[in-house]
Amino acid sequence: MARKFFVGGNWKCNGTAEEVKKIVTTLNEAEVPSEDVVEVVVSPPFVFLTLVKSLLRSDFHVAAQNCWVRKGGAFTGEISAEMLVNLGIPWVIIGHSERRALLNESNEFVGDKVAYAVSQGVKVIACIGETLEQREPGSTMAVVAAQAKAIAEKVTNWENVVLAYEPVWAIGTGKVATPAQAQEVHCELRKWLNDNLNSEVAASTRIIYGGSVNGANCNELAAQPDVDGFLVGGASLKPEFVHIIKATTVKKN
Repeated sequence: MARKFFVGGNWKCNGTAEEVKKIVTTLNEAEVPSEDVVEVVVSPPFVFLTLVKSLLRSDFHVAAQNCWVRKGGAFTGEISAEMLVNLGIPWVIIGHSERRALLNESNEFVGDKVAYAVSQGVKVIACIGETLEQREPGSTMAVVAAQAKAIAEKVTNWENVVLAYEPVWAIGTGKVATPAQAQEVHCELRKWLNDNLNSEVAASTRIIYGGSVNGANCNELAAQPDVDGFLVGGASLKPEFVHIIKATTVKKN
């Protein structure tokens, strides 16, 4: 089963209204492969979601960077999945390592959040990945399998879930997993999905890579058979994001 290439841009906590408009203008003017070939989703801060949605070309989509674990209510500072639906925001990033580390979001909490968002009709980019302290003793697969398991225990419909493997030691550090390292983990994750869910989920679920992806390394990473796209951080704020989107053409070769 062919998996459509997926490129997400996580803008994190960056930007002013004017800067955001400039980024959107760059994207709108870009010549990239059609949406039949690549799915492009950008994730601005909450305060800019509606602005970006109103200005962004129709073949690109918008994601929130987080949402609450259940229906809204007395949860000051949180945003519910229902609010995203109301605004017409189709995607959300859940479980990013920065939230796991800085806000102590556990595997179980992330699993609950993914399940609730999916239940409300919001598609999820679910992030998993190991720290350097976990990789060095060889615990990478045990860590990412436990993170995937917490999601799999709560989610039954995987059609609306993209898994983003982001080795924490490579996020914003300039260090990048080699194409071979990325392929190894993506391949093992697909085997895990096959063994613990079923072959259809394993074959169809997109597993994308994140961690210092840029214009210089994206083609070599995209060429790996189990790398189905990227979740891009810093480079998604720059014109080179367009070049990263074009990495999908490597898959045709």
